[in-house]
Amino acid sequence: MSRVLVPPVAVENRELATLRGEVRRFLREQIEQGRFVPHVDTWLTRWDREFTRELGRRGWLGMVIPKEYGGQGRTFLERFVVTEELLVVGAPVGAHWVAERQIGPSLLRYGTEEQKNEFLPRISRGEMVWAIGMSEPDSGSDLASVRMRAVRIDGGWSLSGTKVWTSGAHESDAFFALARSEPFDPAHRHAGLSQFIVDLHAPGVTIRPILSMGGEHHFNEVHLDEVFVPDDRVLGKVGDGWRQVTSELGFERSGPERILSTYALLAASAGAMAEGGLPRDPNLGKHVARVAALRQMSFAVSTALQSHDPDADTAAAVVKLLGTTEEGDIADYVDRITASGIPDHPEVEALLRASILQRSGFTLRGGTNEILRGLIARGLGIR
Repeated sequence: MSRVLVPPVAVENRELATLRGEVRRFLREQIEQGRFVPHVDTWLTRWDREFTRELGRRGWLGMVIPKEYGGQGRTFLERFVVTEELLVVGAPVGAHWVAERQIGPSLLRYGTEEQKNEFLPRISRGEMVWAIGMSEPDSGSDLASVRMRAVRIDGGWSLSGTKVWTSGAHESDAFFALARSEPFDPAHRHAGLSQFIVDLHAPGVTIRPILSMGGEHHFNEVHLDEVFVPDDRVLGKVGDGWRQVTSELGFERSGPERILSTYALLAASAGAMAEGGLPRDPNLGKHVARVAALRQMSFAVSTALQSHDPDADTAAAVVKLLGTTEEGDIADYVDRITASGIPDHPEVEALLRASILQRSGFTLRGGTNEILRGLIARGLGIR
């Protein structure tokens, strides 16, 4: 049986503490000036291009992208510190989230020099918003059942098909589309898949909203009708899409957004207890401890992904499974302790309402719990 091996978490040194302080001061000023209102699940629900560009001006985007591609050339731990601080206050980070989390690392690993020079500087400046085109109708979390077609034509490819649950596509400039570039072979379901960089403003692209049960617009259906993608916008190797996209999912599943989406609610509730506005509850410590442990795991797994550790994808699935479950548990916990009312705490009430509305999606997006348990079992050698 194989083991999930991840490196130990590094100790935060003086330089990191200084960076953390700088980010906290900036965010506190932004809140005090009314630039944004703290919210939950903001990496999915809140887009603010100007806020994102300001982060780029301060050098807090593209932190691990090499300087030759317009990035900051800083350490992964520095990026993690900035990411944490943005999430814990519920800042509007949706405009750069996918680009920072998945697009940049994938371009660095699989992109051509032309693609890196074209897109990475714009990501680092916060000037280009990205989405991910994976899920399809009737496919659920089974990416091997992708039906979007990529047909070879003169000078490139013609893509046709539909992607769903495409977070932020209506705000995005481009996305990575996973498509079938060879006829489907039931005996080799993972073969014949390729990734393409698709301009979402191109002719033939139609984006339709999928409203949440609260009436908010986060998700979309993206339909491609013979959309032309030139050869120089193929990501990586034709036919190697399955290997590429599974490595990309590791970045998606291990990040701190999988444990901190409802942190603002937990922090506000703890503050209300300290002020006497909510009854003190002994289970608060349990949730604080869980978040602390998951935070350590998230950082360790993300570091393993950065170093291409072969066990990292399995460990990322563990973080996603445990983290999104705890995010929902926090919403349920605060809902229970406030069942008799939330006197004089409109912040807690607003965050709780948003958390409950978002709660059902926590354990679905990025792979359902059932799919993740299967991935973990296979990664551990369990049959």
